[in-house]
Amino acid sequence: MLVITIKQGKEQSILAGDPWIYPASVERVDGRPQEKNKPGATAVVQTSSRRFLARAAYNAKAVQICARVWTLREDEPVDHAMIKRRVQAAIAKRAQVMASLGAEQLMQLVNGEEDGLPGLFVEYYGGPQGYLLCGFQSGAAEAWKVPIVQALMAGTGCPNVFQRADELLRKGEGLPVFARELAGIAPPPKSIVNRRGVRVYMDLKTGFEFPKGPV
Repeated sequence: MLVITIKQGKEQSILAGDPWIYPASVERVDGRPQEKNKPGATAVVQTSSRRFLARAAYNAKAVQICARVWTLREDEPVDHAMIKRRVQAAIAKRAQVMASLGAEQLMQLVNGEEDGLPGLFVEYYGGPQGYLLCGFQSGAAEAWKVPIVQALMAGTGCPNVFQRADELLRKGEGLPVFARELAGIAPPPKSIVNRRGVRVYMDLKTGFEFPKGPV
């Protein structure tokens, strides 16, 4: 287990609920080199007087944010069960919207730190051939990709999971940049998305709309 010691006086933002820890706030990081170099490795965050502050995902390769807080509770371990609970909670929070989602409609299913899943952003595309479109935009999300995908599939019943790849964000986290299907089949090159009655073409793999306008 890694231990992140925060500089004296810099712990207030964490206690106030800021989910991000910046390099300028860190006094030192103790632990095995292989753990330090693993994006998303779980770390205990403590004050300069060694008082527990949080559990966080540490990423020495990140350009801006060196750690992302998972929990402020000392009695809450970061494990598969926690990931499953948080994915289930995110789905449950939006279950009513998801149930009413029509064919060709797109909705936000998981929204990163808001859902206690730092750097994870998931959209759901409805219809006979549904898709879960996942952005693993942090070392934290990348480290728990397998249980995240398992929980998403179990919670939604959707068999198709595709990983999007935001080049700028993933490079900023020191992560490889690639997009691919993680389960089932990949979306087609063009899909119709109905935005409040206006139908447009979109590449679901990237989220970009085609410039040719409504269809």
